[in-house]
Amino acid sequence: MNGMYKLLEDIMWLTQLGFSILFPLVFFLWLAHWLVTSHGWPMWVYVPAIVLGLGCAARTFWVFAQRMLKKASKGEKPPRFNRHR
Repeated sequence: MNGMYKLLEDIMWLTQLGFSILFPLVFFLWLAHWLVTSHGWPMWVYVPAIVLGLGCAARTFWVFAQRMLKKASKGEKPPRFNRHR
């Protein structure tokens, strides 16, 4: 049962990381699309949107990797979401 819990916990971390990396890019692209279609801004607005989205996603991944590496070097387990144990 402990192995199954570990597997589900790893899947949860991976899913959360995926959403945290994907959301900024999608949000900035949506914002650029809205500005172009609703307010008539030029199409080059997509370029900064892509750069900002990828920059935010890279920063999110960098912070996540640093925290996990710091916990691994201390020999601690990653924080658990089930605090009852």
